[in-house]
This record gives sequence, C-alpha cells and structure tokens, in this order.
Amino acid sequence: MIALIQTIVLALDLYWWIIIASAIFSWLYAFNVVNSRNQFVDSVSNMLFRLTEPALRPIRRFLPDLGGIDISPIILLLILFFIRQFLLTTVAPLVV
Repeated sequence: MIALIQTIVLALDLYWWIIIASAIFSWLYAFNVVNSRNQFVDSVSNMLFRLTEPALRPIRRFLPDLGGIDISPIILLLILFFIRQFLLTTVAPLVV
C-alpha cells in the first residue's frame, strides 16, 4: 500500500511541474518571447493545454473575472499540495 501512495505522490509531483511549465509557457507565449508559428512551439503549447485544461476548467468556472489575471493554476497547485500532504501525513501513517 505504501508503494501505491508513493506512486500517487510522484504523479502529483509530476503534474505540479506540468502546471508550472504550462503557466510559464503561457506567459512566454503571451509576451511573444517564443515564436508562435513554430511547429514545435505549437505542439508543446497544445500538449500543455491538453494536460492542464481538464483540471483548470472547473476551477475557472467558480473564480470571478479578475481582468486578465488567471489564478486558477495557483488554486490547482494548492489543491494538489493539500492532497499530497493529506496522503503523506494522514493516510500513509494509517497504512504502516
């Protein structure tokens, strides 16, 4: 059971970094730091969008309009942190 919890924590950690990469990439894309017509840049953008959008969309529905500032990745990172800490501090000691 500990192996399962560690695998879930690893998956949460990987998704954490994907969300951060998506947010940084969106800033680079918005400020024209990366070439938006490059096929590789477009495929990376599409991949990050497809990985993060299903988790961010429900959060965006509940957030008020902040005038161009998207804090949904921060909310999702807080949720992932809570789940990770819950698994490590509450569930894992019960299993051992």
